[in-house]
Amino acid sequence: MAISKILYMKDCGGHFHGRHLKSALDYIMNPEKTQDGRLVGGINCQPDSAFEQMKNTKRKFGKVDKRQGYHLILSFKEEETNPDMVYEITRRFVEEYLGKEYEAVYCVHDNTDHVHSHIVFNSVSFIDGHKYRYEKGDWAKEIQPITNRLCEEYGLSTIEIEGDKDASHEHYKEWNEYRDGKFVWTDMIARDVDSCILQANDYDGFLELLNEKGYEIKKGKYLALKPPGMNRFKRCKTLGENYSEERIRSRIQEEDIQFYQEQKKEFEPQLVKCYVKRYRRAKMSGLQKRYYAKLYRIGKLKKRPYSQAWKYKNDIKKMQKLQQQYLFLVRHDIHNVVDLALTVENLTDKKKSASKDKSRVYRSKEKCKTIFEVADAMQELKPAESCFQNGDAFFADEHEQWLILKKQLEEEGYSLEEVEQLQLYYKEQFRLVSSKEKAVFKELNLGKSILRDVIAEDTDRTRVEDIKKDKTEERDKKQPTR
Repeated sequence: MAISKILYMKDCGGHFHGRHLKSALDYIMNPEKTQDGRLVGGINCQPDSAFEQMKNTKRKFGKVDKRQGYHLILSFKEEETNPDMVYEITRRFVEEYLGKEYEAVYCVHDNTDHVHSHIVFNSVSFIDGHKYRYEKGDWAKEIQPITNRLCEEYGLSTIEIEGDKDASHEHYKEWNEYRDGKFVWTDMIARDVDSCILQANDYDGFLELLNEKGYEIKKGKYLALKPPGMNRFKRCKTLGENYSEERIRSRIQEEDIQFYQEQKKEFEPQLVKCYVKRYRRAKMSGLQKRYYAKLYRIGKLKKRPYSQAWKYKNDIKKMQKLQQQYLFLVRHDIHNVVDLALTVENLTDKKKSASKDKSRVYRSKEKCKTIFEVADAMQELKPAESCFQNGDAFFADEHEQWLILKKQLEEEGYSLEEVEQLQLYYKEQFRLVSSKEKAVFKELNLGKSILRDVIAEDTDRTRVEDIKKDKTEERDKKQPTR
């Protein structure tokens, strides 16, 4: 089942009249919604340059202001179709309805539970400059009939548009509300009818029960009901096969509580045991265990120590720093302060060397800056050049730019493919030297932090010894000489 809806895009005013049109095109061609652009198509224009082509058409006929374009949406029933089928249906719809006069872009969005397609087309015809006019009743006369016919060809259900002039719109409203999970009158009426069938002994009793629920009843060729709050009567036969008058009379005699209990048993859910692997805490290192044991012995941790870890955030950071410093000493086989100072000096030299390598790669890359810029410009023109090679003369200007850029590369002794390979080479080289510099820098900072801590500790120890010495000398002076 597919249902169509049409919207229009008005003029924004000012110098940018087509802002709404541009925004609509950008929205429907979003790569995240269209499988990276695979579900995007166009007619009488190229999707990537559709806005510019539509704007040129408006300028050609002097109709750049007022209504800018139209937006058609085709929504399909969940799980009834797939993105490729919707794309094909939408393509055929656009060709039939718009193909002879208007530039249009169509896209399929499969990022929601229900697959749907968007069509954005120019308000001005590229043939004669006439503006598209949507007249009252066009939806029922042209748009939805085409949609229904295409759905029938692909074996999909259709939307009824015959009968009352407002019936189709009401049907669409109910279908749309159902899709969005909102309240639906049809569902409520069906549930109340089922309830009254279950309680009634005969047809007249069934009608009395509905009347007690507040329903207005219209008897005639077809049984029609109007619940409280609803503006129109609803024919029961439209609820489904089980809700015609004949079927309701039969169900009153056939169905009872036991029938519903048996129906319920068929779909009763079963309990299934599910074994889930338990989440395990990360194992602590030996140093971490010792640190936590120390906290426990001094009374910092008594009950549920892990739940109280946030209180010791700073202490844990210090512990992690100590662990990193210990591993640094092991990696570089450092046994004393002299070894530490030599290691720091060696790492300083390595950092300077890594920085020089990085600068060398950067300077070498900058020498190729010109050809890289030319290659980037050719990459942007590549889709247009491909269209020109396939016979689309609209991109003749882009083709001329492509030839100029290609000649520039040939004069430098390169082809586009060679420059692309060179770009990849320098990108990888720059990544390697940057990674090396970062690793050496991290190691050097760790060594310097240890050296600072050792110096500070020695300074503190010296200061303490000096204080003790001064106190001892002062005490000796106060003692009487014998």
